Amino acid sequence: VRLIDWNVTARTTEPHVRVHLAERVLVTWIVLDTSSSMTFGTADRRKADVALGVALAIGHAATVRGNRVGLVGFGGETERVLPPRQGRAGLVGLLLGLKDGEAPDRNGGPGHTLADALKRLAGAARQRALIVIVSDFRGPRDWRRPLLQLAGRHEVVAVEVRDPREQELEPAGTLWLVDPESGDQLQVDTNDGKLRARFAEAAADERSAVAREFTGAGVAHVTLSTD
Repeated sequence: VRLIDWNVTARTTEPHVRVHLAERVLVTWIVLDTSSSMTFGTADRRKADVALGVALAIGHAATVRGNRVGLVGFGGETERVLPPRQGRAGLVGLLLGLKDGEAPDRNGGPGHTLADALKRLAGAARQRALIVIVSDFRGPRDWRRPLLQLAGRHEVVAVEVRDPREQELEPAGTLWLVDPESGDQLQVDTNDGKLRARFAEAAADERSAVAREFTGAGVAHVTLSTD
C-alpha cells in the first residue's frame, strides 16, 4: 500500500504501484600512454598533445550526470592510478593527474608497459566499465593477452595516435633516426626511393598487424593523427 501511486491511480481508476529502479553509475577508465615515443610529432602537434586532448574529451563526457572516471597512466618509471571519482571532482582529479604525468620518462628505460597497465586495471575494474586506451601502440605486442581478458568483461576502445612521418619518409637527405625509448640510432639516406618504399611498406604492414589484434579481441579501434 505504501508504494501505491495515488495520482496515477486516481486518473486511471486502477491501482498503480510505483517501483523505484536504482540507476547504475557508468564507470569509465582512461589508460593513457606517457612514454617517450609519445613526444614525437612532425605535424601540427605532438602525439602526446593529441592523446591529452582525447583524454580530456573522454573525461568531460564520462563525468556527465554523476558518472565516474578513473585514470591509469603508463610508460614512465612509475605507474599512475587514479581511482574512479564522480562528477566534477572526478574531472578535476583527472586534470591534475594528467598535468602531473604529462612529462614522460626520458631516461631511455622501458618503464611500465601497456601490458602492465592492463593487468593492473583488470584487478582495479571490479564492475563492468568502459575502458579507453590512448596510445601509439608502438613496441612489443605483449599486451594481447591482458587485452583479451579485459575485453571479455568490459567495453574497450583503442584510440591509436600516429604521426605521418612514422608511416612515410620524406626525401630529406641523410638523417639519423633515433628510437626515443631505447636510444638506438640508425643513419639512413632518405633520398633513396627504394628505401622509402620499403619503409612505407613495412610501416603499413606493422600497423595492419596491430589493427588485426584489436579486431581479434573484439575491441573498437579509432585512429587519430598529429595532422
